[in-house]
Amino acid sequence: MSSSAARPRVRMTGTQRREQLLDIGRELFGQKGYEATSIEEIAARADVSKPVVYEHFGGKDGLYAAVVDREMHQVLDDFASALAAPGGPRELLERAALALLSYIEGHSDGFRVLTRDAPVVSGVSTYSSLIGEVARQVEHILGRQFDSRGFDPRLAQLYSQALVGMVSLVGQWWLDDRSLDKERVAAHLVNLSYNGLSNLDPEPGLVDGPTQG
Repeated sequence: MSSSAARPRVRMTGTQRREQLLDIGRELFGQKGYEATSIEEIAARADVSKPVVYEHFGGKDGLYAAVVDREMHQVLDDFASALAAPGGPRELLERAALALLSYIEGHSDGFRVLTRDAPVVSGVSTYSSLIGEVARQVEHILGRQFDSRGFDPRLAQLYSQALVGMVSLVGQWWLDDRSLDKERVAAHLVNLSYNGLSNLDPEPGLVDGPTQG
């Protein structure tokens, strides 16, 4: 008896097949990169013919764009949920840091897809656009805090970019270096960011400013 006869093909609905192909695409794109991943390999992993992949996504470009779009929405939804519940600024920072680290822990291949240099594929969002969107969510929170403390709320944009950028870079480091668990990483991130914000100078200046002529 042949192996194909011993292992009948699993019949799926169109939605189930699409999700299966997205999962396989995320894994292969995350582990091998866009260029090294082929439609043939994706189809073989899914146990379907190449035309099935083309039917759902139009080709490798379309599948890659759909994978990125799904991962982007997952990260943004995680952040939105983390920041939606009431809480003080420290609690919100903790939730935001843990949201990203939890996503990296559970979707490592997806995070690798997002942080790789995007191929020249029309309509594919970039990691920088994701970070910008997350920073806009954090900006609203910082703006309220700045305003209540008498700081210029317009500076919330700068500080939100700094905070989200810091968490993002640490996340990329933690993706491959798990010497600390996510709770300790989050605690250290919040230690730096919250204590820095707690002692924020509303009119900071440089210690070694420009020499007056």
